[in-house]
Amino acid sequence: MRVPLPACILAARVKIRASPARIRGAALALGALLAAFGVAAADTVRVGVNPVSASLPLYVGIGKGFFKDLGIDIETTKLVGGPANVAALISNQVDAAANMVTIEGINADIKKPGCAMYIAINSQNAKYVMEQFVARTGVDVKVLADFKGKKLLVAPGPANVTMARAVLLANGLREGDYTLDQLDIAQHVGALAAGTFDGGYTLEPPGSVMRKNKVARTIEAGLIAKYILGDPDANGYAAGTVVTEAFLNARPDAANRFAQGWERAIAFIKSNPDEARTYLVGNTLTPPDIATTIPLVGFTMVKDLTPANVAEFQKFIDFASDNKILSAKVDVTKFMARF
Repeated sequence: MRVPLPACILAARVKIRASPARIRGAALALGALLAAFGVAAADTVRVGVNPVSASLPLYVGIGKGFFKDLGIDIETTKLVGGPANVAALISNQVDAAANMVTIEGINADIKKPGCAMYIAINSQNAKYVMEQFVARTGVDVKVLADFKGKKLLVAPGPANVTMARAVLLANGLREGDYTLDQLDIAQHVGALAAGTFDGGYTLEPPGSVMRKNKVARTIEAGLIAKYILGDPDANGYAAGTVVTEAFLNARPDAANRFAQGWERAIAFIKSNPDEARTYLVGNTLTPPDIATTIPLVGFTMVKDLTPANVAEFQKFIDFASDNKILSAKVDVTKFMARF
């Protein structure tokens, strides 16, 4: 159990002018003193962060002190898109990743089994909005089929590109009927405002920012549930939170406490959504004046998934393997860690 630092330690003010060896010795001595008083050092967990609204549990967990209370010190690295997070997971540069696209996480597991173990997963559909097609203000687009001949942007990563193309195909548009360029989501609002693109496949919070500033309008959201799973109300489990098996095996207690912190953050988001949304400001591209209007995904710990939910997750991943996005069939339960 962690206890407050003794007053004698808190009162200490020491200026160190010494060699590295003496400093290391002093650090060891301080560690021994802290241990004598029963003060446990926090476990550092390195987290790759894709700065979108679906990473909200991380921001809430840090801001509300949930991780700190559990003896977890979060060290974040901004990694935009799935490929950057996958590279960091495979090379063991991070212990966890927030909002890891499931197709890309599973693909990483095929290459290096266990490098992306899902502890939480996010539902996306018409209610829990994340992915959406938008059209720039002034461009004559009423339905997705109207994007024929248009220049479109897409959030980066093979999963986003594949989903965008699959949705357009379901609406009668084949490759060649439009252009599609990957662009960092931080540039989506500016690129559309500048008239560089006619529309595209974007995420939140950029979608809300575009609507607020009348840069673009959403033509349709909940695309994965409707066009990939065949039901607008289905749970499109397109992203979630992962830890590496190496982290689980090397520091199981720290991994468990990290998962507890994540679960507390999800519970807080569900019970206090408006306050939770304020943590998007400063952490994502969310202006303060629209923070409380940002739609949220359905955050769920893997341990709370029902058999029907797992089947929805499996169906989405089967779509990826059936369409050669993944090189092999995968049992999703092998890459789920229930805490």
